[in-house]
Amino acid sequence: MPETKTANIIDGKACAAETREALKVQVQKHVAAGHRPPGLAVILVGDNPASELYVKNKITACKNVGIESHLHRFPKEASQQEIIACLNELNTSDTIDGILVQLPLPSPLSEAEVLDAINPAKDADGLHPFNLGCLLAGKPGPRPCTPAGIMTLLAKYDVTIEGKSATVIGRSNLVGKPIALMLMQKNATVTICHSRTQNLPDVVRSADILVVAIGKSRFVPGDWIKPGAVVIDVGIHHEKGADGKSVITGDVDFQTAQSVARLITPVPGGVGPMTVAQLLANTVYSYQTRLGIS
Repeated sequence: MPETKTANIIDGKACAAETREALKVQVQKHVAAGHRPPGLAVILVGDNPASELYVKNKITACKNVGIESHLHRFPKEASQQEIIACLNELNTSDTIDGILVQLPLPSPLSEAEVLDAINPAKDADGLHPFNLGCLLAGKPGPRPCTPAGIMTLLAKYDVTIEGKSATVIGRSNLVGKPIALMLMQKNATVTICHSRTQNLPDVVRSADILVVAIGKSRFVPGDWIKPGAVVIDVGIHHEKGADGKSVITGDVDFQTAQSVARLITPVPGGVGPMTVAQLLANTVYSYQTRLGIS
């Protein structure tokens, strides 16, 4: 009986740790030269348990790198005006280099209006329309965290992008559109798929590099994947297993995909850690830019 091939697993935790260590060295160098440490402000609205956990992890990561974090909590009843008033103060603060608004925001707050109120130079998530425009134009600026983290993983694992066929499932401003732009800038031929794409399995089977960010658990099975492809799974879902315990899954059916792909990100431990690492990188980038240091 032939031996089943197992894909090499892309270790996002290890790559994120390397990124954090490099940032820590940079911050220590700047502080030793007499500069203040970088500052990241986090706005948390409401009492969403998942958001609480994400913010806790981000604050811990900041501490490990030497970034000073400043948490601004608001009740779920907070008004749009209160949130924006806080942002206006942070936008002009001399000690704040990055601003993060933890999403999702409680209804009826407008996420678009809140994100638009952030100073683009302090946009730690890289999601302000100005910075997305800089990405489109190929100009420098903070990049969306998850796509930038994906590009770091591909570089770390020496994945050839130029001349390759890349397929992105999902067209959100958060992941799908920016990762498509980043792959194009590295000279991949990119196809973006979405809910209206026809013959989706056939389109996916042509991909040398597949990025799945559709928000549906185990949406892509192994028989959709081109043998030897690189698979990046952005999804994360919490489900109940047969034994009633919580199971974490991605947008890709990992069990069937790992025997087909050459490289694949696990869930958890793949893209997620790099998203947080890129948040720190964006903050340090804004810090260095604002202070004119490198």
